[in-house]
Amino acid sequence: MADEKDLEVDGGGGKKKKMMIIIIAVVVLLAAGGAAFFFMGGEEAPSDAEVAAALESGEGEASDAAPEEASGASAGSALYVPMPRPFRFNVPGAARDRFVEIRVQLLVRGTDNEEEAKKHVPLIESTLLGVFSLSNADDLATSAGKASLKQKALAEVQKEMTSIAGSKIVEKVLFTGFVMQ
Repeated sequence: MADEKDLEVDGGGGKKKKMMIIIIAVVVLLAAGGAAFFFMGGEEAPSDAEVAAALESGEGEASDAAPEEASGASAGSALYVPMPRPFRFNVPGAARDRFVEIRVQLLVRGTDNEEEAKKHVPLIESTLLGVFSLSNADDLATSAGKASLKQKALAEVQKEMTSIAGSKIVEKVLFTGFVMQ
């Protein structure tokens, strides 16, 4: 009937496919293992106690402790109090008036200072808006002008907080968003 040559099945192609699938599976497993090692491996972050011990022994930067002493904020972990809405205002410039939007967060130390700052958010917003409204568009266009505005804002907020709460409470005024059009 049929010749044996016609009935012969080619067995070599199936082995190549199986070998290819095995190689692909091994590569995928190695990649997954490498990714797991990369994301799960490494050192753990130091605990708060380790960080405090390092700062006390002088291993940390000297500038870490100086701002607390200079601003009068009590020691504790750094916490950030965001202002609930951005400050939007117009400022005069030499060529034309500009629209400015600034997003602000306050750096405080310890939960007591955080609660005190949150309690006085309307006063802080009013103080910041007063300082911001005195600025000039030409000054705000430079990084030195922005730094100067931050320093003025910090000084005024600390002055207001001292008169109300008895201590400066706020260590830094941070601009987390700054847009000028």
